[in-house]
Amino acid sequence: MRKADLVASISDKTGIAKVDVLVSLESFFKEVKGSLAEGENVYIRGFGSFVVKKRAKKIGRHIKENKAIEIPEHFIPAFKPAKVFVEQVKDKVTSLPNEETSR
Repeated sequence: MRKADLVASISDKTGIAKVDVLVSLESFFKEVKGSLAEGENVYIRGFGSFVVKKRAKKIGRHIKENKAIEIPEHFIPAFKPAKVFVEQVKDKVTSLPNEETSR
């Protein structure tokens, strides 16, 4: 499901205009990104948590030059689903659709 599909589905189920749903969804994304950029996690009960994770410093390889490079510690966004969410997916999904047919 893509963003356009999500907007259409929400619009159909709620009766709210697609444009309004899109604005709301974009505002939600903007708020989550802004909070994470400030180092503040976002918790949504029954859905999950958008959190900032710290990646430790490590040594990597520059393949073309065959040199070791240091990758400094950095922070990345991550999503941790709630238990209720995980259980619902476990109970409902029996197999994944073929990637080629879903596009």
